Amino acid sequence: MLANPWWLLGLLVVAGLIGLYVYIQRKRTSRAMKFANLEILKTVTPKRTDRFRHVPFALLAVGLILLTVALAGPQADRKVPRNRATVMLVMDVSRSMNATDVAPSRIKAAQAAAKKFATELTEGINLGLISFAGTPTTLVSPTPDHNATKDAVDKLQLDDKTATGEGIFAALDQIRTLNSLLGGDKGAPPAHIVLLSDGKQTVPESQDAPRGAFSAARKAKERGVPVSTISFGTQSGAVEIEGERIPVPVDDASLKKISQLAAPGGRFFTASSLEELNAVYSSLQEQIGYETTRGENSHPWVLAGTILALLGAVGALVLNQRLP
Repeated sequence: MLANPWWLLGLLVVAGLIGLYVYIQRKRTSRAMKFANLEILKTVTPKRTDRFRHVPFALLAVGLILLTVALAGPQADRKVPRNRATVMLVMDVSRSMNATDVAPSRIKAAQAAAKKFATELTEGINLGLISFAGTPTTLVSPTPDHNATKDAVDKLQLDDKTATGEGIFAALDQIRTLNSLLGGDKGAPPAHIVLLSDGKQTVPESQDAPRGAFSAARKAKERGVPVSTISFGTQSGAVEIEGERIPVPVDDASLKKISQLAAPGGRFFTASSLEELNAVYSSLQEQIGYETTRGENSHPWVLAGTILALLGAVGALVLNQRLP
């Protein structure tokens, strides 16, 4: 796509120059053949120079074509850092996160991956952290200082119950608070919630309850906030509580539905190891940290055109002792 395609009319000028060059060359050849002794002409004309004498003009012509295209303003898609986005990392710290089906444990692996995510997230993005078990706790309000989130991740403490909906509602509250400080929702930066959990919501019992996870996801849709969910762990996970071994399988279905009920743009991921979780966070970093925009892309055309034009000029002076 071109921003100013009418500049391509300049190609007609280049075509005219090529036509003029061909005409002059034929005229010169015709004149030489008319008045010169052919036998003498063959002996005094350097064959190698004659073979390459049109190369300089060809380079110059191609260079002019490229420069003309550059003037037309070629456009290209490129990834641009989304420096004004807001990301809320919402992490499950229920007792089930102590399961060791993921080495060394779900919570330890989740902490390592979250810190890596915070380290690699595009600079300038406002990153916040909320933990939830039976109730949510805002550990870091959205801030471009990602070190604050990394420090807070190390201090996560496990607790009873799993109130997934409360974690999402708390994240939405933080996003709204930041937006109000930035002038309201209309001029607010895009926001995204990343929810990591390993089990099913336990409070309230119904996920469709007013403070349930599905209701929270619908509220996120109302506010235009996508929710990406990560189901972390395996179906064979278990924890010991007061000497009793309790199965804590992951709940893929509900986490997938949360991402579907929220605003478009969120995705559902599964991860059963630290390596897989890191891969998920890398994918989210690409999705959240950058946006694709179409912009001016004339620099490569200008560079190539200028180089060819200069080579053509130098070649003309070297081969023909004059400019083409």
